[in-house]
Amino acid sequence: MATRVVQISIKAQDDAAVGRFWAQALGWGLDSEAPGVTNLEPENFVYPDPVAVCVDVVRVPEPKTVKNRLHVDLATTSAAHQAELVERLLDLGATRADVGQGDVPWTVLADPEGNEFCVLEPRPVYRDTGPMAAVIVDCVDPRAMARFWDQAVDWTLHEVTDDHAVLRSAKGVGPYLEFLRTPGAESEGQRIHLDLRPYPDDDKAAEVDRLRALGATDVDLGQGDVPWTVLADPEGNAFCVLTPR
Repeated sequence: MATRVVQISIKAQDDAAVGRFWAQALGWGLDSEAPGVTNLEPENFVYPDPVAVCVDVVRVPEPKTVKNRLHVDLATTSAAHQAELVERLLDLGATRADVGQGDVPWTVLADPEGNEFCVLEPRPVYRDTGPMAAVIVDCVDPRAMARFWDQAVDWTLHEVTDDHAVLRSAKGVGPYLEFLRTPGAESEGQRIHLDLRPYPDDDKAAEVDRLRALGATDVDLGQGDVPWTVLADPEGNAFCVLTPR
């Protein structure tokens, strides 16, 4: 049994506006599966495919109030590309953000509702990821996160140290999933979370039980009677297990 990281879910007061921003930022298409939900994926994409981690923007009434635990890093191919992308994103409605990063070669921005993300300087490791270089999760203990997530999903663990852990699809495509040791991560917000999806022939209930046995816990976010299951990893990062597909 196994499961896959298929998308990230972003809560927003205006899902359509935030969806349009991210579609333009990533160069992806957008659609809507239901009122209050905006879906983003690459053009001509056959879902699900590890070549991309898709984005769902879901409408909620509450505004963002604290720094998110999870954010996206965008890839660039040159210093000129990085500068051009930053300016284009600012024109689209992004703002510069200070999360205490200091003097770093990447640029920290926020989307129109304040969700932080980074535009990275060119890095060879991200040359083949597509526009989304990595999904970054702030954490207290990267080694503990590596132990859980290496078994939770069928991605390959590439590196683990006291400061960070790095996974990527076993097919060697798409963005990386990285856990970064961050002071105060346990108190940060969870307006963005990961969605996992079991394979078509797998049993969702059995997969959820397997994740619980690995250390996941059930979470009640007021989701009510829904076809997905909300869990949290050992550091309390919420994620959803969707129906097999």
